[in-house]
Amino acid sequence: MTRWPLTYFPTLAIALVAVLPVGVLLMLASDNPQGFDARNLAVLGNTLLLMVFTAVGATFVGVALALLTTYVQLPWRRVWLILLAAPLAMPSYIGAFTFYAAFGPGGEIDNLLGLPTPAVGGLAGATVVMTLYTYPFVLLTTRASLSSLDANLVHAARTLGMSLVASLWRVVLPRVANGIAAGALLAALYALSDFGTPAIMGLDTFTRVIYVEYNAFGLSQAAMLSLQLLVIVGLVLFLESRVRGSRERPGRHLFLWPGRWQTALLLVATSPVFLLSILLPLSVFSLWLWREGMGDFELAYAWNSTYASLLAALVAVLLALPVAHAAIRGKAGRVMERVTYLGFGVPGIVMGTALVYVGLQLPFLYQTLGLLVLGYVLRFLPLAVGSIRATSENLDASLVNAARALGASPREAFQRITLPLTLRGIVAGAALVFLEAMRELPATLLLGPTDFETLATYLWRVYEAGYFGQAAVPGLLLVLISGLGLVLMFSGERWTLSKAKAPNPVADA
Repeated sequence: MTRWPLTYFPTLAIALVAVLPVGVLLMLASDNPQGFDARNLAVLGNTLLLMVFTAVGATFVGVALALLTTYVQLPWRRVWLILLAAPLAMPSYIGAFTFYAAFGPGGEIDNLLGLPTPAVGGLAGATVVMTLYTYPFVLLTTRASLSSLDANLVHAARTLGMSLVASLWRVVLPRVANGIAAGALLAALYALSDFGTPAIMGLDTFTRVIYVEYNAFGLSQAAMLSLQLLVIVGLVLFLESRVRGSRERPGRHLFLWPGRWQTALLLVATSPVFLLSILLPLSVFSLWLWREGMGDFELAYAWNSTYASLLAALVAVLLALPVAHAAIRGKAGRVMERVTYLGFGVPGIVMGTALVYVGLQLPFLYQTLGLLVLGYVLRFLPLAVGSIRATSENLDASLVNAARALGASPREAFQRITLPLTLRGIVAGAALVFLEAMRELPATLLLGPTDFETLATYLWRVYEAGYFGQAAVPGLLLVLISGLGLVLMFSGERWTLSKAKAPNPVADA
């Protein structure tokens, strides 16, 4: 009989806890005889339309910018790439909030410049905001595929009389279709699980209606809606898992050298994306800060966010260590590791709904910081697991074997060999969990203790009360935190799409 490695036992316990929210939702939904009605059908339609329109919009913008940043030799190319990828690191509810406040009659643009602008809301407004904050998924996955292509086929097509645009359309894009599809599915998944943007834009999607039902004490109906949303999320995750990247043998890279006027035209055409997604929120929050100052913002809100997120990062790393090492040891460990990834596929509003019921059954947990940290850990544990596992897989196993041969116990070998060599992955995983927890909105709204305001929840309360000017400080702090996430994302020479395993974020899902 094969003996299980010691890391399998805590990993199995963690995997069982990871499936707890789904089991709770199934139990709650069984108390609701009304499975699907006309209202649910309208909510389903809104959710699917937002998902599809976001995926299409993100594909259109992301592919164009991927071609631009990969092939066209623009001045300050790396700066432009960072600026264009920056929206990925920001929670979309920041953009939705500032769009809602800036546009329309009586909006900030109208008041400040006297320029009438249409109101932004509903399906159209939510689609615009979601597109602006999800196109980097497509940009990065498509760019990764484009970087591995051999440009000789493009040159051959050009010599046969095909125009540059036609050669890109008929020769290049079909070869990166898998990369485009992967990014589009990630954008669709983000749109499905996002809460803040549909809520601010007044669009009844599953996430918004679940929150409304929870506030109306309709926990069983919220659970039923959560399960319906999870079915759609599961389908998108399945489709995403079926997309396989295709790499060609590296060859000659394609370089396009535009003229001066062409460069100016490309930069002008690209600028609106950065202006709307990054500069607009910064400008609106800065205007409010200049106009109204700190308002009634208290530094305790920032401390609450920091403290809860630090606890979540610490617990997530401690739990991720056995899970990551179990995944390396064998097939059973890999299966249990994949189970722990379930939490990241569960939208924050759904996770919150399930854990609220757990808190009601365990009064010592209800509305406590411990329950909130548990929600963060279940949501973002895969970030820590993925980071630690990636580092651990690159370790030379002979070092541990040599330590064991010299008489070191497994614990001593881990403390003196494995742990120091995986420290970089541990720190990176903890930082990612910390950043995502700081920005998490729906789970914090549902699970946070009474009178426990964080930056995200204070911003939400300000929006609900209509005191927009008081959102300046938390908004700017969240943008700063998002900037730290961007630095992490581009810290290495090789660029990776970490939200593919995670999800700014589903930053606020």
